[in-house]
Amino acid sequence: MTFNKYKKVAVGGTFDKFHQGHRLLIEKAFQVGEQVLIGVTSDEFGGIKGEIEPCNVRMSNLNSLLKEHSNYIISRLEDPYGVTIDDESVDAIVVSPETEPTAFKINQIRREKGMKPLDIITISMVLAEDGKPISSTRIRRGEIDQVGTIIKR
Repeated sequence: MTFNKYKKVAVGGTFDKFHQGHRLLIEKAFQVGEQVLIGVTSDEFGGIKGEIEPCNVRMSNLNSLLKEHSNYIISRLEDPYGVTIDDESVDAIVVSPETEPTAFKINQIRREKGMKPLDIITISMVLAEDGKPISSTRIRRGEIDQVGTIIKR
C-alpha cells in the first residue's frame, strides 16, 4: 500500500515505556511525511494514564531514538489535539485504532474552523506473543516487555 508523501504529518502519544507499537507509529509518520510533528503528552495531560515517566524524560528518549532523522519537531501536548486544530500546514495524522476517534474529532474541529481535514493514516496494533496488543500499561504491569514477550512470573 502506498501513501502520498505529505509535507507535514502529525503523530502524538504518551510514549511511555517506548515499545514496538510506538516504533511502528513513528516509522509510518516518517515514511509518509517530509516533516514529522511529534506531540508528547505533558505530565498533567498524560498523567491521566497513571504512573508514567516525566514528559522531559519521554521527549529525551524519543530524541535519542530518532538520531538518524532530522526532519521532526517534538513538542509537549497539553490536550488531545495539539497543533493539528490550528496549523493549516499539517496534511495528515498517523494514529492507532485506539487514537483514531481523536483524529475524527480533530477533523470535525478543523471543518468547523473552515480548515481542510487531515488525511488519517491508521496503523495496526502490534500484538504481543499472547495475541493481545502491546501497550505501555501492560509493560508497566510487568505482563510483557517492549517487544511483546510474555514475562514469566
